[in-house]
Amino acid sequence: MGIQHYKNTPSIELTDSFPVAVPISDNVSVINEVCHTDEKGVESGVWECSPGKWRRQIKQQEFCHFISGRCTFIPDEGEPMEINAGDAIMFPANSTGVWDIHETVRKSFILL
Repeated sequence: MGIQHYKNTPSIELTDSFPVAVPISDNVSVINEVCHTDEKGVESGVWECSPGKWRRQIKQQEFCHFISGRCTFIPDEGEPMEINAGDAIMFPANSTGVWDIHETVRKSFILL
């Protein structure tokens, strides 16, 4: 198992770019990221998303720490969560809902 070091996460260059899979607003968010998947299938990296509204598609458990930006996560079951830079969240596996990105967000993450 190798150590993954994401140095200077607020300004690290994000190498992959693609639109969100299931947009639900006219403004289609774009995701930029750099990530690594280890030999056990654990994925980690730094992720950034531009403003827009879309459905969360990740089925794995996810821990993330928000580095910058502002958004709301509206779970299919439960109360909306206002998220700001400095917040950390643990999503249980199969957490579904809607992301509403108010200003570009950047986070570090690990999918288990």
